[in-house]
Amino acid sequence: MQTFTIEHVLKKKGNKIYSVRSSDTIFSALKVMEKADIGGVLVVDDDQLVGVFTERDYARKIVLKEKFSRETTLAECMTKEILYIDPKNTIDECLALMSAKRVRHLPVMRKGILIGIVTIGDIIEQFIAQQKFIINNLEHYIQNG
Repeated sequence: MQTFTIEHVLKKKGNKIYSVRSSDTIFSALKVMEKADIGGVLVVDDDQLVGVFTERDYARKIVLKEKFSRETTLAECMTKEILYIDPKNTIDECLALMSAKRVRHLPVMRKGILIGIVTIGDIIEQFIAQQKFIINNLEHYIQNG
């Protein structure tokens, strides 16, 4: 049986990375997110991943605390505890990590180098494809003995 990995997900979706700097304002990050139609961006300084900023961060750390997005930098409110996944991990492992840690965006790192990002939507889509693959193989096995 074929095991689907994060590498499979990146091959399908591509490894386009939308990033901002920690010195950028929240407003500029939101503009990047709106233009790309995404729910989170990676925060990268000097080619190093230093954080993640998501719509959840915006709602909880800016809106609810009545901060101003045009004045507040990402360094002040990004998520600094960065979870990431290796491209060789399976989608099952990724889904388990995302569920356990309640995150919707995971950077993909290979030997300390950022190579992409996966979202819960990407993983669910691949999970469904994996289930269809298994069902098709079982149907073929049953029909052809």
